[in-house]
Amino acid sequence: MRISVVDVGSNTVRLVVADAEGGVPLPVHTAKWRLRLSEQVRPGEDISEEALERLVHAVGEASRTAGRWGAAGPLAFATAVVRGAPNRLEVLRTVRGRTGVALCTLPGEVEAELTFLGARRWMGWRSGPLALLDIGGGSLEVAFGRGRLPDFVASLPLGAGRLTHEFLRGGDPPGPERVKALRRKVRHQLRDVAARIRWEGPRTAVATSRTFQQLGRLCGAAPGRHGPFVERLLHRADLRDAVDRLAALSAAERAELPGISAPRAEQSLAGAVVAHTAMKLTGLKTVTICPWAIREGVLLRHIEDGPGWWAEVSRLSDDAAPPGPVPLRVATTTR
Repeated sequence: MRISVVDVGSNTVRLVVADAEGGVPLPVHTAKWRLRLSEQVRPGEDISEEALERLVHAVGEASRTAGRWGAAGPLAFATAVVRGAPNRLEVLRTVRGRTGVALCTLPGEVEAELTFLGARRWMGWRSGPLALLDIGGGSLEVAFGRGRLPDFVASLPLGAGRLTHEFLRGGDPPGPERVKALRRKVRHQLRDVAARIRWEGPRTAVATSRTFQQLGRLCGAAPGRHGPFVERLLHRADLRDAVDRLAALSAAERAELPGISAPRAEQSLAGAVVAHTAMKLTGLKTVTICPWAIREGVLLRHIEDGPGWWAEVSRLSDDAAPPGPVPLRVATTTR
């Protein structure tokens, strides 16, 4: 069985085509199209006609590419930038009508759940009680669990792109007061979630997302060309030094640093502040950079649970649904 996933993120549209033999998604082709929606759409604003045209083009190309590689219609989802737009339903209808792809929005809690599943499968059962951090363009996902799926998930409006818009525009590099204000906001938003993670006492902590991958590389982790099986660790002490380093540089200068790509250079400082603050408040001194995340989680759920679960997710994003995300499953436990 060959399946495909299309992930519409804050900066790119990414396609993964994978074979699902033996219960493991083995990628046979990947591709991406740059959108930079986070640069064009401020949090809480409509997606413009120009941005929508680029989105339709990228999703259409992704669908055609998946077809050329022998995969059926892709499992297509959009994350925080589309999810938070007031004209979300219009965007979904337009993409579906012009490309035939039933793009849906995933609630942040479902993103966290799926990302946790991908990380759990990559890390294995020997990792024990597992904590997860994932920084996107519009939101931060946090999860903890002892099993296949998490016991606790949270999605917070602490994405690197969102916070760059809110705190770090207007100065390049931004002044120290702006960085301090950003850190105060992150601490306030994370306080309760971080207390829960500390209380759970995870044995292993993982971080996913392109933001964490680039921060790991900046702090000395192996480059991507060494392959996914090389262990990559990010230490909180190194990250603290990286925050100071990034804060002193302009976006153009950050793009010259190891691991920091030009499209993400502007938001790299906000990502570093969120990452360091989250690790500090949760008591995590080191995280493992995990190469499997939400796309692999979608593939795994499709393989392990069948297509019915995706139909339920899609119904939450139906064109007739009221605006705003409706959580599919918010996992919580008490002890």
